[in-house]
Amino acid sequence: MKETILKLIREAKNNEDIYKDLDSIYTLYEQLQYSTNILQMAQDIFEWLKVKFNIDNMQFDLININKNSKENIFSIGQEFNLDDDLSFFFIISTHTTLNAIVSFRATSNVHYEVLREKHHDTIDSAFFQVSPIIQNGIIKKNYVESSSFDMLTKVFTREHLVNNLEKHLKLTEYKNNEIYFFMIGIDHFKAIVDEFDYDIGDKFLVELSKVIYSNISNFDMVARLNADEFLVTILDSNSEFEAENLARKIIDDFKEIEIVVDEETKQTLKKTICVGFDIFKIQGPDTIKEAIKNVDISLYEAKNLGRSQLFKYSDLSSEDTLELF
Repeated sequence: MKETILKLIREAKNNEDIYKDLDSIYTLYEQLQYSTNILQMAQDIFEWLKVKFNIDNMQFDLININKNSKENIFSIGQEFNLDDDLSFFFIISTHTTLNAIVSFRATSNVHYEVLREKHHDTIDSAFFQVSPIIQNGIIKKNYVESSSFDMLTKVFTREHLVNNLEKHLKLTEYKNNEIYFFMIGIDHFKAIVDEFDYDIGDKFLVELSKVIYSNISNFDMVARLNADEFLVTILDSNSEFEAENLARKIIDDFKEIEIVVDEETKQTLKKTICVGFDIFKIQGPDTIKEAIKNVDISLYEAKNLGRSQLFKYSDLSSEDTLELF
């Protein structure tokens, strides 16, 4: 790649078009330096390709080598495959498990030949020059997500949920005075790990997160706290009765989940959950952290009652509270 760039520099002395190509590469480089995240970088790259080379489609994907998975960051135009006869793709390695693939497709055979014969060195050199910026963007994204999200279940961490909830309440005029908190835990979760293994336990956690997400709205938030406990904040509910019914539906839906615990015999296992419930009054004396503590106590009481139980903090007597401490 070094030789290609030097070749372009030499030819630019006597070729105005190549000089303009080099100038555009460093214009893109400077533009990406101001990008705040990996999505904006992808959008800036597409705009450069569109203006400079008449590209009308592009895909920007992150590839996790260890998990053999792909995350699409940006996609525009008609879908295409990397092995398409008119496609081009460039791999940007971060020297970690995450790599990026930027791909696009020519609009015709003639367009393809022009890109391949006349502009390929310029495009290749551009990706080589901007790859360190993209690498930093990918690493930053991975760091932010690892500190803000539980990588197994794809929900928030506790700290991230609390911070986002506090910002949400400050920046928006929340229509209700109440927020409903659920603390959800799998009944006898440790027994799953003891009898089988952590992989089976992880499968139940993933399925529980799916059940929760399938029942709540886009405005509600979910975080994973301890091994099997999920904190849910219900922002999009009109009444305590409605929120309580939602909690019971999550309990009922999870009862039906079957996890294969033995691939040879196809033996399956079902589990149940309990839910602690509390109401956080925005204008009340309690803080969000105190509400989380209350709902945690409620889950403890729910599990004391048995399987598939819902317990509201408001039903807790003073004697019960004293027994907890």
